[in-house]
Amino acid sequence: MAKTRSELREKCMIILYQWDIYQNNKSKVDIDEIIKDNLDIENDFVKDIVYGVITHMNEIDEIANSLMKDWDITRIDKTGAAILRMGIFEIKYTDTPEIVVINEAVELAKKYSDDSVRKMINAVLDKVIKE
Repeated sequence: MAKTRSELREKCMIILYQWDIYQNNKSKVDIDEIIKDNLDIENDFVKDIVYGVITHMNEIDEIANSLMKDWDITRIDKTGAAILRMGIFEIKYTDTPEIVVINEAVELAKKYSDDSVRKMINAVLDKVIKE
C-alpha cells in the first residue's frame, strides 16, 4: 500500500534518527541498510530527503544554530534534530511549499518531541523562510 508524504516524512525522521545514533556511537553504518530496514519498497522521496539531509548536514546545522537563541542543534533531542534538519533541507533544497514543510514538521514534533522542542522547530523554520 502506498504511503502518504506525511508517513514517508515520518520514515525519513526515523532513518535520520537511527543514522545519528550510529554516528554518535562511531559505529559503521550503511545508510542504504537503514533505509531498507525501514521501508517495504524503495522510495525516491525518502532517499532524496535522507541523502539530502546527510549531504548538507553541516550547512543545515549552521543555519539551525544561527537561528536558535542560546541553543544549538546538539542540545535538542535526536528526533527533534532530525525533524528540524528535514524541515530546513526541504525549505532550502526542494520545491515543497513552505507552509507544508512547517506543518509537517510541527505535526511530527507533536508526536515525537516535547512542546518546547515543537515550538523551537516552528520558530526556526519560520525564521528560515523569512531570511
